[in-house]
Amino acid sequence: MTWLVADIGGTNARFALVDGPGARLEQIEVLAVADHATLDDAMAAYLDGKGVTVRAAAVAVAGPVTGPDYALTNAHWRGSIRNLAVPYAGLLNDFEALALSLPYLEAGDLATLGGPAPGHGVKAVLGPGTGLGVAGLVPADGAWVPVPCEGGHVTVPVTDSREAEIIRVLFAQGMERVEAEDLLSGSGLPRLHRALAVVNGVTAPELGAADIVARLDDSLCSETVEVFCGMLGSFAGNVALTLGARGGVYLGGGVLPRIVERVRASAFRARFEAGPTAYLAPIATNLITAAQPALLGAAAYLTQERLSHEPA
Repeated sequence: MTWLVADIGGTNARFALVDGPGARLEQIEVLAVADHATLDDAMAAYLDGKGVTVRAAAVAVAGPVTGPDYALTNAHWRGSIRNLAVPYAGLLNDFEALALSLPYLEAGDLATLGGPAPGHGVKAVLGPGTGLGVAGLVPADGAWVPVPCEGGHVTVPVTDSREAEIIRVLFAQGMERVEAEDLLSGSGLPRLHRALAVVNGVTAPELGAADIVARLDDSLCSETVEVFCGMLGSFAGNVALTLGARGGVYLGGGVLPRIVERVRASAFRARFEAGPTAYLAPIATNLITAAQPALLGAAAYLTQERLSHEPA
């Protein structure tokens, strides 16, 4: 049998084929969301010329999932999973898929950000990409149950006067509510950079997230990344407390793998433990460095749906 798995973000649509339960991801391709009108169009472009018959598909999308319909939070795609021309199609949140990948990650797929080795128990995954995703993973009767949520839309954590000044600047600029995603994401980094420039009374060029993390010799870019890591540490600690994630907190997304050493040297872990230290200090924090973990999680989703009994 052939399964198709997809991870659809605000910027990129990732696809792969899987030959059933436990098989490797094959023919991984990344397409630009902006280049295709719909998911159906992107899927057709990916499958073109491959000569395969897809028996089942699992599509992870960057947006809330409450039924067969999807609407990407940070992109224009809207539709229904029922429209895909496959016998079975499942829809899940992208961080739900990322959560499902956690039991399958190996030591080489992780970079420690502090704390002990991950243990058994409830796990949490979060990460800044185009937006800010959050999900949990709960052990139950020998299996794992994902807990999707929209935790990136809680209000942003603020713990010192500099961060309070940043929020005041954003309020003055017309924002009525500052969510964690508004600062702790690929789109949030430039907003944080601009707000810090106002706080510091300096003029700064308009920079994208990739430019900011690439210019750490620039004092404002360096400060932006430091504030970003500190606030992310507080946010991760809040997630761990909320979910009871004694099995570890895992960070994904497209931003952090570019600055692993900077995150380690930052206040991230100290801010993570700054709540009830006795509870948080024994919780591992790790960065996912695997190339396409959400695709792995989408394949795990199909396996858990017990599609393996289908004939080839």
